[in-house]
Amino acid sequence: MKWPLLLTLLALSECTTYKVPLTKKKSLRQNLIENGKLKDFLQNHKYNLGSKYFPSEATTLTSDQPLQNFLDMEYFGTISIGTPAQDFTVIFDTGSSNLWVPSVYCSSTACTNHNRFNPQESSTFKGTSETVSIAYGTGSMTGILGYDTVQVGGISDTNQIFGLSKTEPGSFLYYAPFDGILGLAYPSISSSGATPVFDNMWNQGLVSQDLFSVYLSKDDESGSVVQFGGIDSSYYTGSLNWVPVSSEGYWQITVDSITMSGEPIACIFGCQAIVDTGTSLLAGPTNAIANIQSYIGASEDSYGSMVISCSTIDSLPDIVFTINGVQYPVPAKAYVLQSQGSCMSGFQGMNIPTFSGELWILGDIFIRQYYTVFDRANNQVGLAPVA
Repeated sequence: MKWPLLLTLLALSECTTYKVPLTKKKSLRQNLIENGKLKDFLQNHKYNLGSKYFPSEATTLTSDQPLQNFLDMEYFGTISIGTPAQDFTVIFDTGSSNLWVPSVYCSSTACTNHNRFNPQESSTFKGTSETVSIAYGTGSMTGILGYDTVQVGGISDTNQIFGLSKTEPGSFLYYAPFDGILGLAYPSISSSGATPVFDNMWNQGLVSQDLFSVYLSKDDESGSVVQFGGIDSSYYTGSLNWVPVSSEGYWQITVDSITMSGEPIACIFGCQAIVDTGTSLLAGPTNAIANIQSYIGASEDSYGSMVISCSTIDSLPDIVFTINGVQYPVPAKAYVLQSQGSCMSGFQGMNIPTFSGELWILGDIFIRQYYTVFDRANNQVGLAPVA
């Protein structure tokens, strides 16, 4: 009789999809403003998103490169490591591939204000003699690699390799609302060849599908999720449109064009874009972004931020990304960030090497508008308007 087997398989399929709640918190930028540190931060650290994606070019592109891709980050989730569990707040970052958290070995000021992993308190920890170094421009996150059980949204990911930081770049990370980073990009960009968390989950048969999906709530402090091994149609309307990954490593796709008010403003002959939950803004080439800032009336304030009059939001046009023949409009109320009565442009210019061509980063501003599926099995990204 086949029914018991079928029911068992259905139960297995249902139980191998896991959601991790993401919480909105104050960004590092907001914390620096409140502590009177932002101006000093921006004056001492040249702000260029490009070196996240071209780290070998960081020294030629900018003299200092902090963790600026996380400056405006607001969405964080909780994981635990070890037995018994030690909890950490992390960024689920599709723009990197390593898992690392602060450790008791860390001597940097930044570590003193965060949860730190203590391997001596975990019965399942396995140490190694391997080191890890992830460059961020102002310095590197340096540390050692170890193995332990990582709990992610109900998934018990055993024998997971991760970094235990010994130094972290920049005293400004003291104000960061996260402890560490959980990378969800491809293994090919993982530092020290460490197996990423999602790859380890899939290799152990812990999820039913080789994909994960992200829903970012627009307004609420809660409701956002990253879901491993499944897709939840209640988070989007219509059908998912699938876009092939054009280059494995990052979640990179081809964009047909970028327009405003029906006129091309960038990407006239097509360009590349990286879908990155670890970047809050919409980033593109410096010249193109400068033209957009001028078009929407944004100007630089004393902090180096691009501000805009809140009264103009209703009159500003959508920015439209055409991807694989489908238009994805992002309205002004999405790309103008409002906080405490002030408004800031959600566009960020970045210097990139000439050999890379025109590159854009579709960060959380875009993902808040479009439910996103990261499909490793078919090397494609699924997009649909959020419900």
